Amino acid sequence: MTFDDLSLIPLIRRNVSAAGYVNPTPIQRETIPLALRGRDVLGCAQTGTGKTAAFALPILQLLSEHPARETRPIRCLILTPTRELAQQIGDSFVLYGKGLPVRGTVIFGGVNQKPQEEALHRGADVVVACPGRLWDLMNQGFVRLDSVEIFVLDEADRMLDMGFIHDVRRIAEKLPKRRQTLMFSATMPAEVEKLAMDLLSDPASVKVDPVSSPVEAIEQKLFYVDKANKKHLLASLLSRPEVENCLVFSRTKHGADRIVRDLKREGIDAAAIHGDKTQNARQTALNRFKSGECRVLVATDIAARGLDIEGLSHVINYDQPMEPEAYVHRIGRTGRAGRGGTAWSFCCVDELKQLGQVEKLIGRRLPVEEHAWPMEITTPSEPVPRLPREARVTKVNSRGEAVQARVAAKPALRAKETPAARLKEKAPAQLPSGKGERIVIGRDGKLQRPEPPRSATLRKPVQRVNRGNRKRG
Repeated sequence: MTFDDLSLIPLIRRNVSAAGYVNPTPIQRETIPLALRGRDVLGCAQTGTGKTAAFALPILQLLSEHPARETRPIRCLILTPTRELAQQIGDSFVLYGKGLPVRGTVIFGGVNQKPQEEALHRGADVVVACPGRLWDLMNQGFVRLDSVEIFVLDEADRMLDMGFIHDVRRIAEKLPKRRQTLMFSATMPAEVEKLAMDLLSDPASVKVDPVSSPVEAIEQKLFYVDKANKKHLLASLLSRPEVENCLVFSRTKHGADRIVRDLKREGIDAAAIHGDKTQNARQTALNRFKSGECRVLVATDIAARGLDIEGLSHVINYDQPMEPEAYVHRIGRTGRAGRGGTAWSFCCVDELKQLGQVEKLIGRRLPVEEHAWPMEITTPSEPVPRLPREARVTKVNSRGEAVQARVAAKPALRAKETPAARLKEKAPAQLPSGKGERIVIGRDGKLQRPEPPRSATLRKPVQRVNRGNRKRG
C-alpha cells in the first residue's frame, strides 16, 4: 500500500513524497481512513512508527476542505506533554501542509509569551500546545476554544497519567461537545485507557503492536559495571568508530550535567537537555545535536517522548529507568522509520531490580557484553536519606522571560535547636552575670552587649581649631 491508496488529496501526497516517505506505516494505514471519516480514534503503536503523520495528514485535509473564515478561530487543538515534542509537531504540520490554506502556531512555557499572543491575535487554524501555558493564556483571555472541531492528545498515557489529567480535563470542558477526538501513545495501560474513554465518543481502537514492545530492528546490549566506572565505560564506547552520534539517558538532571562534565574532561563534546534548562538552552542543544555540531546529547526522560532525531545511531542508558516503559521510549529514539539502531544499557548492583522489570516488560533477557571494567561490587549501597526538596519558583529576567529557579528549602528547627535557645542554654556557664549586668539576645540569636550607663558628669566639650587659619609664628 502507498499513500495514494489512503484517499489523500494530491497536494498532501506530493508534500509527503517530498519529505521522503514512500509507504505508510501500519498505524498510518489503519488510522488515516478512520480520521478522514470523522471517527474518534484511540491509537496505540510502538515509538518511531509515524504517529505524528497519522493524525497530521487527515487533519490538514479536513481543515483544507473547508477554509477558515477571515478571523481564523482555533479549529484544531493538539496537546502534548513537552516543549520539544510540541515544536516537532508544529514543524511536521508546516512540512506536510505546504501550499494548503492552513495556518498553525505552537504554544509552550519557559519563554516570553508576547510572540505567542501576537500569533494568536493574527489567527491560527491549528494550535499545538503544552497544557500549562495554554491554560494561562486561556485565563488571560487570549485563547478561545469554542470553535475547535478536532482535539488531539499526543502521548496520551503521559498526559493523563503523570499529573496532566487535571489540566486536560479543565481544557476539555471548554471544548465544544460535538468534536472529533484523537488519542495516540506508544503505551496504553488498561487504567489509562479506561480514563481516556471518558473523553472519546464511540472510538475506534487501533493497536498495531503489543503494548510497550521494543522495535525489533534495534540491537540491544547490556553492560554490568560499577557505578564509579560508568564514566570510563561511556568514554570508551563513544570512542568506537561505529558511534556516529549518541543520545545518553540519565535518571536525574544533576546526573546529566555531571556526565557532560566527565565527557568534556575526556575531550568529548557533549550537551545536556533537561527540565531545569531554559527553553532557549534546550533548543540550542537540540539544534547543535541534530546539525552534527555536537555528537553526544545527554538527557533525562524528558527527551524520551516523541523526539524524532533523524539518523541517530546509538542510545545509551547510563542509568536504568525507574519506570520500565521508559526503556521502550528511550531506545525508540533510534531505529526509526525502519532503520537499524543500537541501544546499550549500563547496570550497577543498585539497578538490578529495575533491570529485571525492563526484561520482564520486553519479554526477553538482554545479551551481556564483556568490557574492561566488569562489575566487582555485589553488595547494594545503603540508601541515602532524602533531603528537603528545593522549592521551585518562577522569576522574570531582564528580557521579560519567565525563568524557572530553585530556592533551597531550609529544614525547620525545633524550639530547643534555634540559635537563641542554644545561647540561652549556654549563658549561665559562659557569660558573666554580676549585679546590674544584663544579657540581651537579639532575634538573630546573637549576643547584644547593653550600652554602659551614662555618667552624671558631662565631659567638657573639646574646642576645635581650624588648622588652615592658625597664625604662623
